[in-house]
Amino acid sequence: MSIFQLARAAAAAAIACGVAASASAQAAATQMDKKSQPVSTEEAVVGLIKIDGGLAERPGPFDWLTGEGSTTLRSVHKAIAGVGDDPAMRALVLQLEDAALGSTQVEELIGAIESVQADGKRVIVVADSLGPTELRLGAAADQLIGEAGAGLSLPGMHMEEMYLRDMLDWVGAEPSYVQVGEFKGADEMMTRSTPSAAWDSNISQLLDSMYANLREPFLSGRGMTDAELDAAMSEAWFASVEDGVRLGLVDRAVPLNDLTDEIGSQMDAEVSWRTGLLKKDGGVGLDPSNPFAIFSVLTQEPKNSPTRPSIAVVHIDGAIVDGDSTQGGLFGSQAVGSRTIRRIADTLRDDDLIRGVVIRINSPGGSATASEIMWQAFRSLAETKPVYVSVGSMAASGGYYVAVAGDRVYVNPSSIVGSIGVVGGKIGLSGVMENLQVNIVRRSRGPMAGIFGSAAWTDAEREAVRERIGQTYDLFTSRVAQGREGIDLDETAAGRLFTGSKAIELDMADELGSISTAITDLAEELGLERYDVLDYPGPQSFEDLLDQFGLMVTAQSGGLGNGLGNALGASIGAGMISSLEDKLTALVGPAWPMVRSRIDAAIMLGDQPVTVLEHRILSFE
Repeated sequence: MSIFQLARAAAAAAIACGVAASASAQAAATQMDKKSQPVSTEEAVVGLIKIDGGLAERPGPFDWLTGEGSTTLRSVHKAIAGVGDDPAMRALVLQLEDAALGSTQVEELIGAIESVQADGKRVIVVADSLGPTELRLGAAADQLIGEAGAGLSLPGMHMEEMYLRDMLDWVGAEPSYVQVGEFKGADEMMTRSTPSAAWDSNISQLLDSMYANLREPFLSGRGMTDAELDAAMSEAWFASVEDGVRLGLVDRAVPLNDLTDEIGSQMDAEVSWRTGLLKKDGGVGLDPSNPFAIFSVLTQEPKNSPTRPSIAVVHIDGAIVDGDSTQGGLFGSQAVGSRTIRRIADTLRDDDLIRGVVIRINSPGGSATASEIMWQAFRSLAETKPVYVSVGSMAASGGYYVAVAGDRVYVNPSSIVGSIGVVGGKIGLSGVMENLQVNIVRRSRGPMAGIFGSAAWTDAEREAVRERIGQTYDLFTSRVAQGREGIDLDETAAGRLFTGSKAIELDMADELGSISTAITDLAEELGLERYDVLDYPGPQSFEDLLDQFGLMVTAQSGGLGNGLGNALGASIGAGMISSLEDKLTALVGPAWPMVRSRIDAAIMLGDQPVTVLEHRILSFE
C-alpha cells in the first residue's frame, strides 16, 4: 500500500467514530425534511457514467478476442459529450471509483465537462474517496459529492531524483556519457552526485508550471484565492470529506446509498437514471457459450480496415526503438518501433478512405535513428493528407522529434514537451571487475572495435562519440525548425522541458486541446460529418498472442500442443507479467515508473548508443 493509500485509509478510520453520529443525524434530518415536502411528480433524466480504475489510450490489441473491450479516454470523452447532445437529459453524474488518471487525462476530461456545461447541462462528480483526481474534476463540475465519512487528500506535488555517481564510484564503475544540450540532464543520474545548475533550473520551472496547472481548477472553478487554497491544502493533505466541505474543496458529504434521493431533492424531481452511455472500444461481443464461435474467431485475422471515410489515430506509446513495436516486456513497459510505424504510415498514405491522421504521443523518446525514420514517414504521409498531433502526457526528446512532423500540434496544459537534446553513453565496468578480482583480457580488431566494450572511453573515443552526437543534434534541431516555423531554438532547445501551456507561448505547439478536439478539428477541416475513427497499431491476431508469450506458453502449458493448451499458457504468461508489474509497483511505490524507465533506457543504450531520450518520466501523486 502506498503512503497515499495508507493516508486515505487512516483518515477514514480516524474519523469514522467522530462522524458516524453526525452523518446519521444528517441523514435522518434529510429524510424528515423530505417527508414534510410534497412528492414531485416531475421526472429528471440523469446520465450516469462510471470510471473505475485507469483509462487506456487505445483499445487493447486482443480485446477483439475477449469481447470485453477497453474503457479508453476517448470513449469516456465521447460518452460525456453525448450527454450534451441529448435534449432529454438534464444532468450528468460522473461517478469515480478508484479512478487512476494522469494529470493530462484529468485535463482532457475537464474539457469534456465544460462542453456539457456549455450545452446547459448540470455536471455532478461523485466519489467514495477523494484525491487530486477527484478534487480537480469536482472543482470543474457544478458540484462535488463525497461519501460521508471517507478520506480526502490533496498533498500537492512531490518528486525525488536519484543520483548514482557516488554508488558507481564505490563499486568501481565509471560512467562514460556524452550529451548535447546544456539543460538535457539525461546523463546526470549516472555522472553526478547532485544536479547541475542548468538541470536544477530546468526541472524547477517545469514543476512550478505543473503545480500551477494542478491549482488552476480550484482557483477558477471554486473561485478560491491563492491564500485560501494554500490554507486549505495545509489541512487537506490528510483529512476527511467533511473537512473538505469546511475547506471549500467539496460541496456535499452524503452517504452514497442516498445519492438518488439527494440528487432528486436538489432537482425537485424524481431521478430516472440513464445508464449504458459508456461504450467500450475494441470488443466484438464473443459468445463464450458457443465453442464453435470461439474457435471460428481464433482462426480469423482481426479487421482494422476502413469501410467509409475515416480518420486514423496512430499511437506513439512508450519508448521509441528501432524495429518492431512490443506490447509489454518483463516489467510491463511497451515500446513503439520505427519499422511498425513506417509500415502503418505507408498503409495509411495509400488508403483513400483514410482522409486524415492524428498522431497521439505519450513517449519520452528513445532511439535517434528510429525517431528520424518516424519523422520521415509522417512527413511523407503529410504530403498526401493532413496530419495532426495530439500530445497526451509527454512528447519529450524523440517524442517531440516525431511531433514536429505534424501540420498542427495539440497539447494539454500539463503535457511535457521539448527536451531537444541528444545523449549517448555506457557504464565502464573495469573498476568493478578489479574489485571483484576478475581479470579481463581485451582483444580488438579494427580502429574503433572496443568503443562499446566494458572499459570506459578513452579521450579519443569520447571525442568521436561527441562528434556523432553533435551531428544527430544538428539534424534534430533542423527538423524542429522545419516543422515549427518561427521557433526560437535559443529559447527552446538544449534539453529544456516545458509544459503544454508554456509550449504554446514558445511556438512549440499550436493549441490546447484533447485527442477528441484534434479529431473533431481535423474532421471539420476535411468537411467530414459522418466518419469512423480507427486506431493504429490495430488489434493483433491469436497467432500474434501466442508469438508474444511463446516462451511462457511452453513453460506453463506443460507441453500441451493443442490450441486450448497454448491459449491457457498464453493467458497464464500474461497474468504472470501483470502480477509481476503489480508486485513491483507495490514494492517500489510511485518511484517504480522512473525505475522502470531507467531499466528500459539502460537496455536501449546497450543496442543504441545514441538516443534522444528524456531520462525520467515525471509522476506525481
